Amino acid sequence: MTTQLIPFLHPGPGGPPFFLGGLMFLLLTTALVGGLLLLLARRGRLGPPPAFFRSPEHDARTTLANRFANGDISTEEFLERASVLNWTPGVHDPADPNRRPPKR
Repeated sequence: MTTQLIPFLHPGPGGPPFFLGGLMFLLLTTALVGGLLLLLARRGRLGPPPAFFRSPEHDARTTLANRFANGDISTEEFLERASVLNWTPGVHDPADPNRRPPKR
């Protein structure tokens, strides 16, 4: 069988198929960008997710904390409303999207 009949599998004298170079470039670029994003996400440098990814409970906790910080509600009222939200203020919630890992 001659190589002239199968140009797709053997495009030139001893070279690989023409599409392998572009495919390898795309795979390498995808791996590098994915690795960089994973590294940034693990270090907490990507920032909080957009509001439509947050839960309504997170927004309620933020509003409650802001009202307490502004002095609109008392400590007792703050703790009572926090308990209704199943939230212990000062304790990191693993489901909180704004949680930053502790600095080492």
